[in-house]
Amino acid sequence: MNVLESAAALRARKISSVELVSESLARIAELNPKFNAFITVLEERALRDAENADRELASGIDRGPLHGIPYGLKDVFCTRGVRTTSGSKLFENYVPDYDAAVTEKMATAGAVLVGKTGLHELAYGITSNNPHFGTIRNPHDPTRVPGGSSGGSAAAVASGMVPIAMGSDTGGSIRIPAAFCGIVGLKPTSGRVSRYGVRPLDFSLDHMGPLTNTVRDSAVVLNAIAGYDERDDTSSRRAVEDYLLPENVSIAGLRVGLPENFYLERLEPGVGEAVEEAFRLAESRGARVVPVRVPDVAAINTVGRIILMSEASAVMEPYCDRRDQIGPDVLALLDQGRMLPATDYINAQRLRRMMQRDFARIWREVDVLFTPASPIVAPHIGATTVEIRGVPEDARIAATRFVRAFNVLGLPAISVPCGAAHGMPVGLQIVSRAFEETQVLRVGASLQNRQ
Repeated sequence: MNVLESAAALRARKISSVELVSESLARIAELNPKFNAFITVLEERALRDAENADRELASGIDRGPLHGIPYGLKDVFCTRGVRTTSGSKLFENYVPDYDAAVTEKMATAGAVLVGKTGLHELAYGITSNNPHFGTIRNPHDPTRVPGGSSGGSAAAVASGMVPIAMGSDTGGSIRIPAAFCGIVGLKPTSGRVSRYGVRPLDFSLDHMGPLTNTVRDSAVVLNAIAGYDERDDTSSRRAVEDYLLPENVSIAGLRVGLPENFYLERLEPGVGEAVEEAFRLAESRGARVVPVRVPDVAAINTVGRIILMSEASAVMEPYCDRRDQIGPDVLALLDQGRMLPATDYINAQRLRRMMQRDFARIWREVDVLFTPASPIVAPHIGATTVEIRGVPEDARIAATRFVRAFNVLGLPAISVPCGAAHGMPVGLQIVSRAFEETQVLRVGASLQNRQ
């Protein structure tokens, strides 16, 4: 059952929260040894919270569709009294005395936290091959990565351990795992969801959002977690919409952008065909496909890498003397970031503002943009390079090529399953104007409709 179906069953007394949570815990006990999606499991607490949810629902207290639904939380979100490791040896015993804003809001909505999910160390990578807490594996093929950095959250949802898991996204860390694991991953607009209480990787690129099985489930979660938070100085005061979607949402007349440059270039065989089918499906639902040229996305990606490497190294500067507690791939990135000149960082931020203005012009021509979420399917564990039509490429740079720009630009983007290549899932990325989450959710839900 998806979240809305489970919510209806709870209110019809066909199932209890204790039963839902018990099923989730049983799946974790069965599958976590294989996929390593969870670092910490909260069995006693989860069952206690589920009992409380059942009592509240029975007494007429209804906190909304997440009330009594189990979920997982990426282990960068602070949880009062529960360790928050960030997938790092540096923080393996850190137990915060407060909750992150997202943790608070999910509790207010009545969701039941069953555990903290694993990730690429310090949320800085795309494989989730963690040297401290073990390799996380893709449920579609355990010899392949689930993507990163929110790989544990994606593996937990894709394997059915939980229907919802929260992730963070600095350069694709929600959308890449969603695409590689064949689920839905939503990165909202910058400032739409509070970053308070989340261990940062970066000061200006981090976004928080859900990974789910359906677009409608992501809309339910966004309804619960969106909104202004005075504790986060990047938080937007812009009014929050109701993101819940009707069952048969229409996209008739919507202008879908077909990129004529960059986004359909250098694709692994099968990826382009899956995305082309998504364009045809959108047309069959009444949308109008409009060819559009995008600005220099490669330049935006370069700006994004400079900002990320500089800011991540600044965030971790207090810990860089503890080099033996940091994995080699992350340590190399931190060292590179420390060597970047301040002038490069300042110029990157200046160019970022110019690029945001340039990219905004495409919304005069289209309402949403379709791209592959990644030009490749999930690589095999341990692979540092991938071959795209005979040309070797760095796996990390290839995987993030189509997603990184939208962290720089701060735009809402969602990855939705759109087919398969080589027996592995392919993700379609849907992007729209700032604060147009309703638009990307609406389009994604229409493509997921079975009609």
